[in-house]
Amino acid sequence: MYLVKTPKFIQNLFPNFTWRIPTDEKELFLTFDDGPIPEVTPWVLDQLEQYDAKGTFFCVGDNIRKHPDVFEQVVEKGHAVGNHTFSHLNGWATDNLPYFHNIRHCAHLVNSVLFRPPFGQLKPRQAQFLQRHYRIVMWDVLSGDFDPNITPEQCLANVINNAGPGSIVVLHDSLKADEKLQYVLPRILEHFSALGYTFGKLNEQELLSRRVEKQIA
Repeated sequence: MYLVKTPKFIQNLFPNFTWRIPTDEKELFLTFDDGPIPEVTPWVLDQLEQYDAKGTFFCVGDNIRKHPDVFEQVVEKGHAVGNHTFSHLNGWATDNLPYFHNIRHCAHLVNSVLFRPPFGQLKPRQAQFLQRHYRIVMWDVLSGDFDPNITPEQCLANVINNAGPGSIVVLHDSLKADEKLQYVLPRILEHFSALGYTFGKLNEQELLSRRVEKQIA
């Protein structure tokens, strides 16, 4: 069970997490979880390049370890990267100390203050600690490309019907999501480009500035 569109009340319950970028500009923020892998990530980069689009890749540290050349492609092409733990741990199912060590292990490979918890699941104590060191990035729209029970057409509709200015959209550069991603990503880029949208990467400094502004306020 998951929500395609994160309700406003949930976003308001966790105001220190980044759910979307506040803007009236026609800009989407496509994010890709669970890579980098050679079977999928280079194809994603090629698709983005066709539309002069940038994305944000929340990388699993063990995949970086296994495929450093693919990770370098992501960085060299000017995309943003974030920490997605070293071994894709579920925070709800992991004790705090091993969870933090796993994130730190990934941090040795990903130089970023952006962090997205796998499955979006964090214990309150984990969130409190991580917010001292990272900007925790969640999402406004979940495509469902990981879901074997929906069609590629439904996956595309999830994004088209729910994304708007400033939306952070979750996709996956993983083998599990590959079939749906191959269908939806080119169509997302084509559809929103035709509507005048651009595709930006999440800016670490801007997100940190917003956190400081909230703390001062």
